[in-house]
Amino acid sequence: MVFKRSIYKSPAQLRLMVAPGLATAASLDAVQNAVSAGMSTLELDELAEQAILAAGGKPNFKLEHGYHHTICSSVNDEVVHGIPGSRILQPGDIVSIDSGAILGGWNGDAARSFVLPDPARPAVVAQRRTLSDVTEQSLWQGIARLATASHLNEVGEAVEDYILSQGEYGILTDYIGHGIGRRMHEDPPVFNYRVRAKGPEVKPGLVVAIEPMVVLGAPDTYVKDDGWTVATEDGKPAAHWEHSVAVHDDGIWVLTAADGGAAGLAPFGIVPTAIA
Repeated sequence: MVFKRSIYKSPAQLRLMVAPGLATAASLDAVQNAVSAGMSTLELDELAEQAILAAGGKPNFKLEHGYHHTICSSVNDEVVHGIPGSRILQPGDIVSIDSGAILGGWNGDAARSFVLPDPARPAVVAQRRTLSDVTEQSLWQGIARLATASHLNEVGEAVEDYILSQGEYGILTDYIGHGIGRRMHEDPPVFNYRVRAKGPEVKPGLVVAIEPMVVLGAPDTYVKDDGWTVATEDGKPAAHWEHSVAVHDDGIWVLTAADGGAAGLAPFGIVPTAIA
């Protein structure tokens, strides 16, 4: 497989990607600070949009043909691309929020999952929190591997190895990560599992969105009648975590984390370096 030089950004372009990454992080922070049982997913959408606008950006999801919201909100058996609306969140729900911002013509993209408390179902909550934690940690495993990898597809190896080491989980294969820059979805593909090809070289200028999607059951999915929402066929819950990450001359920087990924990478002994 041959990749064009255009997948690698210049140092000046990398600097321009910092602001949309931070705007994306701010939108997810706003959701994280508010999400609770009794809220509608549309209320979360409004909070995310306000945060992006306050940071000087615009929601880039609204630029996707036919999509009219700031976030995707996927609940319980929904994996990705759920549409915000009147649905009221319930105790014990696991909800993944995917958000993105465009600022100065450059994009950010990230996702987090949240499990709502439910004193009546502690076992359900614990199981779903573990699912979310495994998914989040698999993301950091992938980011950490990116810091030392020679080729991009080593990331998928790290993600898969960690998930499988944690128990019986399913890894979605129909939906994967991607490059990001002037467009939200660019080459190269970023797999969450082993593939035979090595992928492009990991070198300064590479910017990718790594986004493992993990389920408690089988990885088989279908698209609901709304034409967007992807759900598990067996009805079991899913989690989704994502960060946009830049490789540059001095190391890596997680564009969609306010600290550049310092906290998430600390267990690996990796210190992210800000883009100069």
